[in-house]
This record gives sequence, structure tokens and C-alpha cells, in this order.
Amino acid sequence: MVVLLAGGAGYIGSHTAVELINAGHEVVIVDDYSNSCPESIKRVEEITGKSIASYEADVKDKAALRKIFAENDIDCVIHFAGLKAVGESTRLPAKYYRNNIDTTLSLIECMKEAGVTKIVFSSSATVYGDQKPPYVETMPKGECSNPYGWTKSMMEQILTDCAKADPELTVVLLRYFNPIGAHSSGKIGEDPQGIPNNLMPYVSQVAAGVREQLTIFGGDYPTPDGTCRRDYIHVVDLALGHIKAVEKILKDNICDAYNLGTGKGYSVLELVNTFSKVNNVDVNYKIVERRPGDIDACYADTSYALKELNFKTTKTIEEMCKDAYNFILKNK
Repeated sequence: MVVLLAGGAGYIGSHTAVELINAGHEVVIVDDYSNSCPESIKRVEEITGKSIASYEADVKDKAALRKIFAENDIDCVIHFAGLKAVGESTRLPAKYYRNNIDTTLSLIECMKEAGVTKIVFSSSATVYGDQKPPYVETMPKGECSNPYGWTKSMMEQILTDCAKADPELTVVLLRYFNPIGAHSSGKIGEDPQGIPNNLMPYVSQVAAGVREQLTIFGGDYPTPDGTCRRDYIHVVDLALGHIKAVEKILKDNICDAYNLGTGKGYSVLELVNTFSKVNNVDVNYKIVERRPGDIDACYADTSYALKELNFKTTKTIEEMCKDAYNFILKNK
């Protein structure tokens, strides 16, 4: 199968490319490198020993997409493209709505023109809103706490409506929890441009001496240590979840959502302390006021993904911390 990865040079896309190739699939990558770089594709090629067709283009650009579909016999699309920083989305909501929704509309329209009927969408647990965890796929989608979450919820609705209108369109919505870690080779990992928006790359950079101090947003949440609880999933496990999704849409014509998480919640301080212990390094941190858009706890019910996708995570929180630090040490 030939799989087009929209936004495939990014953190999750690059790891998914590795696992797709390892599973015997071919990949084509389109990315504008707004939050990634061409080097990640070169490193995927180094890891897999395979060359990858890649295009530098904005996924909102329908002319560019038409060219990609014309030049490649695409069987399936995995849609990673989009802006993803929760805090930034609260400051720049119009930018997030314009970019993320236009990207999805352009992609689905060009798929229709090219006769491509299978898509896996990179969604988020934020679509559940501030409901009581664990989150189950049968829950109604909630009131999202930030524009980033609303774009994911809206894009899920767009794809669901398109599937209802077109019986041939097969859609899998993968609701990510909190991906962290890196490939064990240290060649690819989470490498944000500028100051990290996500926790783990910030922890890694502080531990490695790249940054002076970690800022933890909120110490007064209703959790045992006052910091937010999240369901952290190793990015390689997450990538393998996409392989399961691709296998699913090869044989079933569906439109369905699946949680990709571990089902366990760890607080921010638990993660920081685990990182320090397994890597034998200090992490200097300070606790400040809450960040707009954050909720106190978020973790998955994973039973449906196990039943329908035969997906289950295998990597521990300790492995996530070790691999993340290995990546930053090799790429400071």
C-alpha cells in the first residue's frame, strides 16, 4: 500500500513513516516544514534503508496536492498536518481555525478528485472536553477548552459528514493522548522550533542544559500533587497504532474513532521525577499559574482500540523518558 503522510515530516509523522516502511508499505510525504525540517525525512531513510518521495508544500494548496496525487498511486492518506499548540491557539484562534480546517477541506476535496477513499485522521483527546476520565469513544464530544481542541472536533465532524455522504469513503479518527519519547536510535524525536509547547521536550532540554528551567503550569489542580495528570504514550507505540488503523481500513469500510493511549494517568511531577530517576539527572523547575485551556486530568479507556484494532501499548513511562533524553543528548 502507498500511504500519503500529510505533515509527515513532523514528530508523529516521521515515526509513523518508519513503522509503515517496516510493515512493508510505501510512504509519500508532503510537509511545509513550518514545524519540522527535511532532515527528519533523511533520518527516516537512514533508519529504514529506504528512499522516500517527499514534497515541500502547504497541504492547503490544492494545486500542489493535485500534483502529488497525479504523480503517485496513493491508496490511503494519514492526515497529520495542522497547528497544534494549545496555548498559542488561545492567543491566535483565527489562525488555528483557518489553517487546520482549510487543510482538511483541501485534502478531502483532492482525495475525492483522485478517487482515494481511505483516510486516517490525527485527532486528539481534547475533543472530549472537560469530562470525567477515563475517556471512552462512546462519550459525546465535549465542550473543548481551547481553539486547538475545537479544530480537532470540527475536523472530525467534517470527515464524519463526508463519510455519510460518500459510502465509499473510509475514515478512522485516532484520538491521541500525550505522545512523548523518541525512536531508540536517537535519530528522530520531538524537535520543536523555538521554545517547546509540550512538556517532554522542555524537560529534556532543561536536563541537557539547553534551557535553564522548566515551567510547570498550575500546582493547584485537584490531583494528588496539584499538577495536571495526563496519559503519556510512547510515540513508537502511537505510530504502531497507525499501522493498526491502516490494516483496519484495508478490510473494513468504516467511519469510527479510537483512543490511542495507555489508560494510565501520570502527573506532571510524576513524569519529571521519573525522568530524573531513570536518566540520573536533575531537572530544575518552577510551578507558576495555570495555563489557559488546560484541564486537570485526561486519560483513556483503551478497551475499544484493543477490541477493534488489536492495539495495545507495550512501552513504559521509564522507556519514554530514556528515549526522549537519548534523543536530546544526540541532537543538542
